[in-house]
Amino acid sequence: MSDVQSPHKGTIPPEEFHRVQQSENFAHLKKVFRTFAFPMTLVFLVWYLAYVFGSIFAKDLMMTPVFGNVSVGFLFGIGQFISTFLITWLYIRHMNKKVDPVAEGLRAELEGNAR
Repeated sequence: MSDVQSPHKGTIPPEEFHRVQQSENFAHLKKVFRTFAFPMTLVFLVWYLAYVFGSIFAKDLMMTPVFGNVSVGFLFGIGQFISTFLITWLYIRHMNKKVDPVAEGLRAELEGNAR
């Protein structure tokens, strides 16, 4: 395995990467990321599959008019777009507040130990 070139200093030795991967900060970083990403992915998949299965198995419900030519299925479809933007916004906010500061600290530590 070759050493990795740091843009600020010299070369980061592989053992430094291994040391950081075993650190408490890195474990915390993974935990903070996973506690958001996995549940949000599950929620989105359930929501998306409800839309897909609703359009397959509950056509009468999906075709039910809500007002004018707007049906339940149309509102579900628009809801998919809205929820995608909402999840993206929540993800960015979570990463900026909780993940990026820890990741930047780990990066600074690695670059500080570059040869």
